[in-house]
Amino acid sequence: MTTDALEEQQTEATTGDSLYAWLGGEQGIKNLVNRFYDIMDSDESAKPIRDMHKEDLSPMRLSLFEFLSGWLGGPALFIERHGSACLTGTHRPFKIDVAAREQWMNCMKQAMVDIDIKPKYRDMLTPAFERMAEMLRNSD
Repeated sequence: MTTDALEEQQTEATTGDSLYAWLGGEQGIKNLVNRFYDIMDSDESAKPIRDMHKEDLSPMRLSLFEFLSGWLGGPALFIERHGSACLTGTHRPFKIDVAAREQWMNCMKQAMVDIDIKPKYRDMLTPAFERMAEMLRNSD
């Protein structure tokens, strides 16, 4: 094992064993959420899902951060603030079809790359995000 690989393994072992910790904790999740919404707000191909949101994305940034915090193994901020998370109910009023699901996924995948999430963690997160996005799909 190389010195760099050993140092990386030791760093990971001492910083926690959840994706929340591996992604950089609170600041890492905030970076992911902020980059995700920055992409959604600026990428013309994401306009249909951007239009499902209010002009001010601040409440959504906070909500997604709180949700992902608990979902990724960190503090259960969303549940502490709102109670149980019923994602399907929250998203039911919106037309989330295959195209919308893919737009959301494209924003999330690009955000993970842009903030330099390690490929091995992106490989873990992508299928989980895909299952979540598919669960929210309500029309074709």
